[in-house]
Amino acid sequence: MYIREYRKSDDENKLMTMIENEEGWTYSDDNMAEKYKTALANSVTYVAYEGDVLCGYSRSVNDWGFYIYVCDLLVMPSYRGRNVGRKLMECIYNDYPNHIVYVMSDVDEYYKKQDYKRMGSIFEVPNINKCNE
Repeated sequence: MYIREYRKSDDENKLMTMIENEEGWTYSDDNMAEKYKTALANSVTYVAYEGDVLCGYSRSVNDWGFYIYVCDLLVMPSYRGRNVGRKLMECIYNDYPNHIVYVMSDVDEYYKKQDYKRMGSIFEVPNINKCNE
């Protein structure tokens, strides 16, 4: 297995197909796909390959040198349990050694198993749109 930075021309179609086949992931839906492709290209994105099979990826946001926020981490079901996710996370620390890395996730059990520490929670802000009233 090898991991490298995402390259749109080489990885986009394979990655979007992987997402399309993952239950519960909606980034490949018609109304989301183009925005998500832009996000992939403008984020800290790594891809994991076993031979020519894209078997996992991570997408993170760099908060201008303060933190790295991992938004997405996905490994194909047949490759889970082989440390692909862990290796993708290690790439972030290797490339950004002076940053604190946080994960935004609804799959808490995986991260607990990796001995990650819970540091609060995330709240969705409703569209209140009353700033200038």
